[in-house]
Amino acid sequence: MTAVAIKKQFDTYLPLHTNEQQELLLNMVKNILQVEPKEKRISLATYNRELDASIKQAKSGKTIKHKDLLKEIEKW
Repeated sequence: MTAVAIKKQFDTYLPLHTNEQQELLLNMVKNILQVEPKEKRISLATYNRELDASIKQAKSGKTIKHKDLLKEIEKW
């Protein structure tokens, strides 16, 4: 979706909300903008290294069964 189309939809729907809802939406947008700069994308080279390491790990048998992983997740 283009930026123009997004803006058009936003401009269409925003007035349908109360001032309180509009303020909540604005706070949500501000919150998103504060989080994104902290998230950094990894480089393609780093991604490929991590992918190669994962494939090597899987081929060497260092894996975990799905049901065992679900049990681990419950401990988090």
